[in-house]
Amino acid sequence: MSLWLSHPLFIPSLIVGVIIVLWATSLLPEFITALLFFAAAMVAKIAPAETIFGGFASSAFWLVFSGFVLGVAIRKTGLADRAASALSSRLTDSWPLMVASVVLLSYALAFVMPSNMGRIALLMPIVAAMAKRAGIDEGSRGWYGLALAVGFGTFQLSATILPANVPNLVLSGTAEGAYGIHLAYLPYLLLHTPVLAWLKGLILIGLICWLFPGKPHPPRDLTLPAPMSRAEKRLAWMLAVVLVMWVSESWHGIGPAWIGLAAAVITLLPRVGFISGEEFSTGVNIRTCIYVAGILGLAITVTQTGIGSAVGEALLRVVPLDPDRPFASFLALTGITTALNFIMTANGVPALYTTLAQSFSDATGFPLLTVMMIQVLGYSTPLLPYQASPIVVAMALGKVPARAGLLLCLAVALATYLLLLPLDYLWYQLLGKL
Repeated sequence: MSLWLSHPLFIPSLIVGVIIVLWATSLLPEFITALLFFAAAMVAKIAPAETIFGGFASSAFWLVFSGFVLGVAIRKTGLADRAASALSSRLTDSWPLMVASVVLLSYALAFVMPSNMGRIALLMPIVAAMAKRAGIDEGSRGWYGLALAVGFGTFQLSATILPANVPNLVLSGTAEGAYGIHLAYLPYLLLHTPVLAWLKGLILIGLICWLFPGKPHPPRDLTLPAPMSRAEKRLAWMLAVVLVMWVSESWHGIGPAWIGLAAAVITLLPRVGFISGEEFSTGVNIRTCIYVAGILGLAITVTQTGIGSAVGEALLRVVPLDPDRPFASFLALTGITTALNFIMTANGVPALYTTLAQSFSDATGFPLLTVMMIQVLGYSTPLLPYQASPIVVAMALGKVPARAGLLLCLAVALATYLLLLPLDYLWYQLLGKL
């Protein structure tokens, strides 16, 4: 016992474990748990300050921040209501149609806009305005369903598009750095899209309609919208430029986070921008920004302290990896990813799992690339909302209670592991990957 207590990873593991339990159970508000992590980690000196507070230097944090600022501007200028008016006149005839349209829009936008947080920031005010016009009140179960459709559709389905979310980029970068393997866009899309985008999207739509029923009505205000104001036109042009810059990142090399931050600064400039300092203080959810920084800082700390590597090596010793039982090995590798998701969150999982992929490949007989690809199903299917920061942000923007997000997480995960995992295995076999 004393040997265990004196282990250098005991205190870091204890702090990380307590923080994960608090986030998973929502015993404290999420941002307070994040602050508790910062305080405990610094007092215990489990890692350098630049590691513990690394979430604030992450591009994901600044995408969240800029997304909140742009979302306030989109709502204030009326651009959200205008877009919602165009959508709600065609997509609110039935609840399944409305949910499906939100999920599809979340997924389709991932092909042209590489940032999960940016997509959520743009979509949430539009979906909120569309819901209001269709009689879906904020705080109702129907509204929770639409907000979760944005979060889940944005994060889970975009995992099938290589540059469309952070875990995919971490996977790509780690594969290239560790093994010299460059992941190609179209083969990646073909491998994951049929099962993890199309079929999973249908399951997501069905579960939302079942768990969060709503009764939309066609918009009663059929008057023609007023001409666009000068502020709307200016903001629309700025967002168009931002979107073009996001899509053309490979050409100019400026990350989506810094493009979004520049747009947020312009939005806040006196006489030039769109929102005042008071509107910034009331409209931008700093609590969620701190929460996201805490999640990202936790993942970085877990990696830097060696907790992640220790867990990965321990899992490698106990999981049933056997070349003679390929389906059991496929299932076990997915399970490893799911387990790592609890301590590292989705953004951190690929950094550790991919470095262990060669060992997994040797133990299973699977090709190295196949072993790396198997993790996508696991990290794109969180069991708890905190494991995927885009889902957390969508819930915060929509004021969705933790219980509702947890319910949908567990329902989607259950359907994924019971129905989609076997189909994914068969698809890998059909493509000759196993």
